[in-house]
Amino acid sequence: MKSETEEKSKVNLQGKQKRFLRGLGHHLDPVVYMGKEGFSDNLTKATREAFKTRELIKVKLGQNCVVPTEEAATVLSGLTGAAVVQLLGRTILLYLPNKKLKPEQRIVLPKAEE
Repeated sequence: MKSETEEKSKVNLQGKQKRFLRGLGHHLDPVVYMGKEGFSDNLTKATREAFKTRELIKVKLGQNCVVPTEEAATVLSGLTGAAVVQLLGRTILLYLPNKKLKPEQRIVLPKAEE
């Protein structure tokens, strides 16, 4: 049985929207940390929990983490349905819209270019 976050469709962002989210994410502190154990149930659970209270999160890969940043971003994106906004060093910025948040907590993306 798929979880609620896995059932959501993959988020597709355009350049203008990614730039906007990178600006919002610049000042954020990481809320999920990936250590030497790599992908674990706890990591997946922590990521899903973080998306329950916010739409934009930073994931930090620790110095002992053996998983490459690109691979970590791809796997976390697949597990949660989130879009990878940015990879910067050992930090991943992920975005997943959450309609259950109050309107003032939600991120309003700029219109997609056609």
